[in-house]
Amino acid sequence: MAIIITDECINCGACEPECPNNAIYEAGAEWSVADGTGVKGTYTLMGNVVTDADEKHQPVSDEVYYIVPDKCTECQGFHEEPQCAAVCPVDCCIPDINHVETEEELLERKARLHL
Repeated sequence: MAIIITDECINCGACEPECPNNAIYEAGAEWSVADGTGVKGTYTLMGNVVTDADEKHQPVSDEVYYIVPDKCTECQGFHEEPQCAAVCPVDCCIPDINHVETEEELLERKARLHL
């Protein structure tokens, strides 16, 4: 399952540099799969949507930092716990019940993002 940042976020930015997948973005910032990953060419997002890795996508939030579910691995294969949640001073990084995934799925995503 991916992690989400709730609207309790104080926009401190502590979480952003901790993400090994560069899945965390500042409010209003566009994102791409290629940002901070080894992905080049086409990439298949959730829902079998194919995109170019460098294509810029609309922000998930314009108000608080956000996590791109297609890039979140809950730090599987990197750390024992999601680092965003570990460093968040207001505990607003929580599991996203709308994106439930197995450990195997998260590790497969990690492998696809870091060729």
